[in-house]
Amino acid sequence: MSSEPRTLAEKIWDAHVVRSSHGEPDLLYIDLHLIHEVTSPQAFDGLRAAGRKVRRPDLTIATEDHNVPTTGITGPGVPLSGPDSPVTDPVSRTQVEALRTNVAEFGVKLFPMGDAGQGIVHVIGPQFGLTQPGMTIVCGDSHTSTHGALGALAFGIGTSEVEHVLATQCLLQRRPRTFAIKVDGALSPGVHLGQMQLAKQFDASRVPVREGGVGLLPMDDLVGRADAVVGSWDLGIRGQPVWTWLSGFRLARFFTAVR
Repeated sequence: MSSEPRTLAEKIWDAHVVRSSHGEPDLLYIDLHLIHEVTSPQAFDGLRAAGRKVRRPDLTIATEDHNVPTTGITGPGVPLSGPDSPVTDPVSRTQVEALRTNVAEFGVKLFPMGDAGQGIVHVIGPQFGLTQPGMTIVCGDSHTSTHGALGALAFGIGTSEVEHVLATQCLLQRRPRTFAIKVDGALSPGVHLGQMQLAKQFDASRVPVREGGVGLLPMDDLVGRADAVVGSWDLGIRGQPVWTWLSGFRLARFFTAVR
């Protein structure tokens, strides 16, 4: 490990390297794996075909969020099929059914449609206090970098990678290059986080969560394979509990865990 100063992202990365070999991707340990009904079916099929189990079901959380509606869900036990089901698309229904079958077989915790814990897959982590500063977090969803707003190193992965994490709780990744951009002064009228994000003219660590830090992180995966990590000290939580809001949900109390 180099003795030169490291960014927060580099520190988190180094703390999670299981194996590193020159010219090869690093093998990273993953602290939290979030899954949903769209990118997980083939991954579970791969486990089943190889006779493997989920390595760490306790670090794997599933929710139904991509193919379920935002209306017509009245509470727990809402039917998935039949005339009273809010899911009318047959493909969507099939994917949700597959997720329920898979999590039951492999022992993974699921927040199903109608459950109080069900929600957007990159929201429930912070909502339940599962997302912690210093963690590595992955999900088969391009908005996974959202967790970077809370000091985690998080990124979206593909279905084959989902299978790899399910089987090993590790992931092969090439060490990314890092850089920082700093903007001084106040924003001009009409310039908001979206414009800064698209122009990459901002230092993410200077945008508090309560003022939109969470909102700007999901765009990182949409404008290229990039992940931003916001230093926990910039959230005002160094050793102190913090309450904030994310999409109408109050976050669970948590403490810094940067290694």
